[in-house]
Amino acid sequence: MGLYSVVLVPSTSHAVRAEKILKAAGLECKLIPVPRHISSDCGVCVRIRREDREAALRALEAAGVSVEGVHDI
Repeated sequence: MGLYSVVLVPSTSHAVRAEKILKAAGLECKLIPVPRHISSDCGVCVRIRREDREAALRALEAAGVSVEGVHDI
């Protein structure tokens, strides 16, 4: 299994905001296209280290960012 998870959000603007929040929280993250095996919609998601998953979700929830799902890749 991979070392990363992806956080799916409703829009590109949500993804950009999520990236800023996670970086401000000191978490490693990167915007990437949503993997095809997760969704055929063209869109952007935030890749995080799997070990940071809980911390990332807490930071996003605290900032009011809507998360549509988290998938391990």
